[in-house]
Amino acid sequence: MSEHPTVELATRILTAYVSRNRVPATNLPDLLKEIHQALDQLGRPQERRPQRPSSTQIAASIRPDAITSFEDGKPYKALRRHLTLRGLTPEAYRAKWGLPVDYPMVCATYSARRSEISREISVGQQQRAKIAGVLTPRAANDVVTPMQGRS
Repeated sequence: MSEHPTVELATRILTAYVSRNRVPATNLPDLLKEIHQALDQLGRPQERRPQRPSSTQIAASIRPDAITSFEDGKPYKALRRHLTLRGLTPEAYRAKWGLPVDYPMVCATYSARRSEISREISVGQQQRAKIAGVLTPRAANDVVTPMQGRS
């Protein structure tokens, strides 16, 4: 095989095509060039730039119960994990799709629920701290060791 396998493959394809079809001799160089370019492009990954969404599409992607991903079109409560699995950070996602800096990564209802849970946990911790603070000094004074009762 030659140093340029695509050239050899292009000539084989052209030979097979010409053997079964009528092609004027003047068209052969252009046809060979087209076949060679097509074979060269097969090995290269195509650079697909995503079409940036319009402002109405951006607004429509933000719903109270879900944020629709521009990567796959599916709704998510939180985009961060979905983006991480695709190798993107929130900043890279916003830049890729031309989204504003304040574009949310979590839907409103999910964010409100997480905030509510956080407040409940915090209130519970504060109450436990108050109870522990009140009982600890008393408990230290009220502790009777077995030796104290026998004197």
